[in-house]
Amino acid sequence: MVKRIHVTYTLQGVAADEDREKVERVHGFHADYCPVARSIKDAIDITTELQYA
Repeated sequence: MVKRIHVTYTLQGVAADEDREKVERVHGFHADYCPVARSIKDAIDITTELQYA
């Protein structure tokens, strides 16, 4: 049984500070609008992180 999912987003080409601010803002709420994440959130702990390449 799956209990946890951890997703790492590796972004390339995000150079400007304002782009990073937008990316981090969207990262903060994107799972709320993802149908898959919303359907399993009560049964499986989902965590995410951002990495910049």
